[in-house]
Amino acid sequence: MVDLRTRIRNRAARRRRLEDFRPASQLVAPRTEIARAAFPAVDAHNHLGKWLTGDGGWMLRDVGALLALMDECNISTVVNLDGRCGLDLEDNLDRYDRRHPGRFVTFCQLDWSSLAAPGSASQAIAGLVADLQGAVAAGARGLKVWKTLGLHYRDAAGQLVLADDERLDDVWSAAGELGLPILIHSADPVAFFQPLDDTNERVEELAVHPDWWFGDTGPSFGRLMEALESVVSRFPATVFIGAHVGCYAENLGWVDRMMTDYANFNVDVGGRMAELGRQPRAARRLFEKHPDRVVFGTDEYPVTAAAYRHWFRFLESEDEYFEYAPGNLVPPQGRWNVHALGLTPATLEQMYAANARRLLRI
Repeated sequence: MVDLRTRIRNRAARRRRLEDFRPASQLVAPRTEIARAAFPAVDAHNHLGKWLTGDGGWMLRDVGALLALMDECNISTVVNLDGRCGLDLEDNLDRYDRRHPGRFVTFCQLDWSSLAAPGSASQAIAGLVADLQGAVAAGARGLKVWKTLGLHYRDAAGQLVLADDERLDDVWSAAGELGLPILIHSADPVAFFQPLDDTNERVEELAVHPDWWFGDTGPSFGRLMEALESVVSRFPATVFIGAHVGCYAENLGWVDRMMTDYANFNVDVGGRMAELGRQPRAARRLFEKHPDRVVFGTDEYPVTAAAYRHWFRFLESEDEYFEYAPGNLVPPQGRWNVHALGLTPATLEQMYAANARRLLRI
C-alpha cells in the first residue's frame, strides 16, 4: 500500500497548467470598506469619450448616472483624456465641460500623423502648434500624449518620432506658454519590452494581448525613458504629468530622482495599483516625500463605484494582501496580491484634489 506521504508527493508532482492555477490564500486579514474618498477627489486620469470604445459610442452613455456615481463616491471632478481635437474635442466639451461646469475637465490630443505628410517638418509643427492654441481657446485644459508618439508615428522619411525629437520643441514650448499641463504616457510596463520567455512576469497578459509586446520592434524601454527625461529637463516652464507613476512604477527610485531633479515633473497613479501595492513601503515613502507632486487617477473605464472604493481602500487603509483586480480569476497584470498604503490625511488631501486643482488651474 502506498503511504500517505508518497501519495501527496505524487499528486504534487503531476504536471499542471499554470493557467489552471488558482491558489486560495488562507491569510486571515482585515478588510476595510471605504465608501467615499476622505476628501472631495479629482480623478485626473480617466476616459469618457469615444476613442477607446471600439464601437464609436460614448464610454458612458448616461452622464446623469455618472454624476450620481461621482457624488456617491465623493468625486468632485473627472479628467477626460479623450478630447482629441477638432470636432471630437467640441463634442466632448459640449457633453461634459460646458454642460456640467466644474465636474469635468477635458484634455486634447494632437494628430501626430501630420509629421508624415509631404512637405517640410516645420509646416507640420506649425500646424500642431496652431491646433494646440485652438484647443485651448475652445476650452481644453491639458494635452494628452500617448505612447504612440515614440512607438508608432513616423516622419516623412519613415523614421519613428520620439518625444525628444527636436522638431517637436515648439509644441512642448507652446504648451508651457499656454499654461497647458501635458499628461504623457511614454512607455508601457517594462515586461512588455522584454523577451517572451519563462522569466517574463507578465507573459500571461501578453498572451491575451500580443499587440502589447514591443520586444522586437521599435526603441527599447530605456530609450523611451531617456526621451521623456530629455523633454522634461529641457522645458522647465512646461508642466508634465508622467502617467502611470511616471511610466516606470517598477522603479520608484527612478521616479523619485525625476521628481527630485525636475520641479515640473509630476505623476499620476492611474492603472498601477498592482505595481505600487507590491512595494507599499517604498510607494508610501515616495508619496510622502513628494506630497505636492502626485495626483490621484484611476484609469478605470468605464468607471464604477466598486472601482473607486477599491482605490480608496488601497490608498487610505492599512489592509494587507488583497486582490488588486477583484473579480478576475487570474490577476490581469501579474500573479501577486497587494498591500494598502495607509497614507496620511495630509498626503491624501493633496493627492486627491489639491495637486490636480493647482496643475489644472481649476
